[in-house]
Amino acid sequence: MKFAAPFFSLAILLLATSAQAQLYKSIGPDGKVTYSDTPPATGNVVQKKTGSIGGDADPLPYELAQAVKNSPVTLYSSDKCIPCDDGRKLLTGRGIPFTEKTIKSNEDIAALRKITGEDQLPVLTVGRDKQSGFDSGTWNTTLTSAGYPQSNRLPKGYRNAAPVAAAPSAKPADKAATTPADTAAGTDAPPAAGNAPPGFRF
Repeated sequence: MKFAAPFFSLAILLLATSAQAQLYKSIGPDGKVTYSDTPPATGNVVQKKTGSIGGDADPLPYELAQAVKNSPVTLYSSDKCIPCDDGRKLLTGRGIPFTEKTIKSNEDIAALRKITGEDQLPVLTVGRDKQSGFDSGTWNTTLTSAGYPQSNRLPKGYRNAAPVAAAPSAKPADKAATTPADTAAGTDAPPAAGNAPPGFRF
């Protein structure tokens, strides 16, 4: 019975830790700070994960995190494209987390056509909504409709991922996949003796 109390205390501690996996900090209009495990309906909210190991960057504000989850933003661009640069500046200035995919090869062009059905750049996708060509008014309206904040609310030091090709690069051929004829031709095996099969060594 003496060992029951420490084990019971450990179980309670583990339950309390798991229950606090999500913590929300809200700041009311009067400046009062409130912490809760459920997101409040209004107010300046910051979602935090507690009990995690490692120095992860500050999480996104709740409203922005929900917009990213429900309507992820992707920019399709190319080099020496002034409208693409303008679109990137708009997204960065407004504090929109986005993925950038570049169009450089024929495979990239084919991937772009599957998404938009045309070759015009830049292309912005916000969830299922697609905008071809850059128009700041249309882009801002699309982002606002998807729930993105009007102003930059990204944590300090936040950086979007580096641009990647629109079409994934083809994997190199597997060198292990060689035919038996290729294997036999590339060996130094002496000619078969007697009834031994070709390539057989004693």
